[in-house]
This record gives sequence, C-alpha cells and structure tokens, in this order.
Amino acid sequence: MIRLASGSETRAKLLKEANIPFIQSPINLDEDRFLTLYKEPKEFVKAVTKAKLQQAKKLYPLEPPIVVADTVVSVEGEILRKAKTKAQAKELLLKQSGKGVEIITAMIFANSKKEVFDIDVTGYCFAPFDKEELERYLESGEWKGKAGACMVEGFCQKYIQEMVGRESTAMGLWVERLKELVENS
Repeated sequence: MIRLASGSETRAKLLKEANIPFIQSPINLDEDRFLTLYKEPKEFVKAVTKAKLQQAKKLYPLEPPIVVADTVVSVEGEILRKAKTKAQAKELLLKQSGKGVEIITAMIFANSKKEVFDIDVTGYCFAPFDKEELERYLESGEWKGKAGACMVEGFCQKYIQEMVGRESTAMGLWVERLKELVENS
C-alpha cells in the first residue's frame, strides 16, 4: 500500500492498472511559482517534485510510503505547463504540432527508511495536428490538468510518429520503477 500525494486521475489509473494498492491524498502546491526560479525543464520538475514531497510530509505520515510526482512537457527546451484556459491549451498544443516533444516525469518514493528520487524522459515526434480534431479536443475539455495540454493516451496518440521511452512516464508516473520500489520496500 502506498499514499499517492496527487489528485491526478491519470496517476491513479496507472496505479490501478499496475495493481499497486494506494490511497489517494491530494496536496496543494503552487507549481507555477517555480517557473521564475528554474528555466531548464529537468531542474524545474525536480524542484517541484521535491517541494511536493515536503508538503506531503507535513500532512501525512511516511507509512504507508508516500509517492509524489510531477510532469512537464518540453519543446525545444521550453517548459509547457498546464493550461488554465482553452486559448492557452491551443497555444501549447500548436507548439507541439509537427515537433519533437520531451515529456519529463520526476517521482519520489519516501518511507520512514529511505527516499528514492527518479526522473525519466519519454520523447515523441508528433505529426502536425489536424485543425478540426484539435478544436474538438479543445472543446472536450480533456486537456484540463494535463501538462502541455497533451494526452498521449488520447488526442495526441494518433499523431505519434515516433516514441522513445515509456508511455507511463508520459502519462505522469514511471509506474514500472514504482512497482519495483514498492516490492522492495
């Protein structure tokens, strides 16, 4: 059993599919405040994940173990965060259309004995997005709460020309590594 310190439905789905028992306990953290401090995507996601762990430790005991994670989408080194409006989502998605994209997920597994930090990157090359399909996706609202407004398991899936890495990382949680950590804790 672990405590997922996240409100992400996608992360919860990944844990269910991996048969990892969990309690979901969301935390609040203003992630965007880190944008002024960290311009490099990996450093940004690392800092946010560490801050999430500190917040979770204030709220919850370390048993069951706590898992925190953060995901960022990057195009040409630019950090693409979560869109707050449909117009922002469109802007973020157009930056990814027909481009190479890195999706970076950092994760920390912490219990009373240890803290394990991992970072993983999945790269995609997307074909240009169809404008009408993009508009339907934006209208659906499925982009809400997604880094870069990107759903590799949804809208973006049919545009994937090449992938290097793990889909679970791109969805927000390196679940294969987490399963190892849970089994060895």
